[in-house]
Amino acid sequence: MSFITGEDLRSAMRNWVSGVSVLTSRAGEVQHGMTVNSFTSVSLNPPLVCVTLANTTRTRNLVEQSGVFGVTILAEDQAEIADRFAGRIPEDEDRMAGMPIFTLTSGVPLLSSGLVCLDCRVVQRFEMKDSTLYIAQVEAIHQNRQGQPLVYHNRVYHRLCDDRGQIN
Repeated sequence: MSFITGEDLRSAMRNWVSGVSVLTSRAGEVQHGMTVNSFTSVSLNPPLVCVTLANTTRTRNLVEQSGVFGVTILAEDQAEIADRFAGRIPEDEDRMAGMPIFTLTSGVPLLSSGLVCLDCRVVQRFEMKDSTLYIAQVEAIHQNRQGQPLVYHNRVYHRLCDDRGQIN
């Protein structure tokens, strides 16, 4: 049996289509966010989601300090926002500068322009060598607008098609 590397898994996962979201957090006056696609729902009752964050990120450190995070699910026309929070603006700068934001129950900043926002409180965490998996209860949901989600496949953003194969 051969040893599987992180790059082997990354290459394999390029075949998996995922949605694109921005995860944000706040601790005191410090706020930050990052693009994530390792986000999914895990339970409806109670309403739970999970996300995995690299241990070296500023956003993960804020989640550790505060125990809360927000998720904004991006729309198909928001690839630029996904890129912005994926690192076009460096880790030590304010990625939310000039972005319209709002808060729900926990006080984490949420992006007003996304499709839907979830306000989440961490209920369990599993620390691994390079990352931490968080399971969180969804405490509030806000639908910002209607539309199709931004999706990601093989390092490229895509739009969904309708039943006839036409891009929506």
